[in-house]
Amino acid sequence: MKRNYILILLVPVIMLAACSPSRNKSADQIAGIEASLFSPKASGFQKEKADSLMMLYEAFVKRFPGDSLSPSYIFKAANIAMNMNEGQKSLDLFDQYINKYPDKPKAEVSLFFKGYVYENVLRNMEKAKETYLVFIQKYPKSQFADDAQMALNNLGKSPEEMFREFEVKRKADSARVADSIAAASGKKIRKKK
Repeated sequence: MKRNYILILLVPVIMLAACSPSRNKSADQIAGIEASLFSPKASGFQKEKADSLMMLYEAFVKRFPGDSLSPSYIFKAANIAMNMNEGQKSLDLFDQYINKYPDKPKAEVSLFFKGYVYENVLRNMEKAKETYLVFIQKYPKSQFADDAQMALNNLGKSPEEMFREFEVKRKADSARVADSIAAASGKKIRKKK
């Protein structure tokens, strides 16, 4: 009787394992598509392959959430979605990364990219501002903190507006340098009228 009970319990487990791909097979399938999609020999962007790859990443993470590859797969899926201008999908995936793996190194980058997606893909400046401010507060020493601050300073500005501001700042900096050099040498430089 005990032997039959064990067999009854094992049959569904064996069937489940046989019907779904193993972790290694899934990872190999992902690696194969990554290699063909991101190969230097690839001829242009292939949306179908990118969509398939994203789905495989998500399926792997769902099936093996504790696997060491799962954080990287979520991050990669979020980046593909972001680069395909699928704003909400990329936000959902970045949030998934941040919530599941808050202590992993890419959590901070995921938060920064959320601001980028709000700003450049969804064109939601209010949410972009909110996200960049949260990023700066949470990661003030991050290598992206200056980028987040610059994004905040230029939020909603056209390239022409940014160029004009850059030119004004460059001229002011040049004048300050000239005045500093003159002061150090004891000479005054007359300003041209």
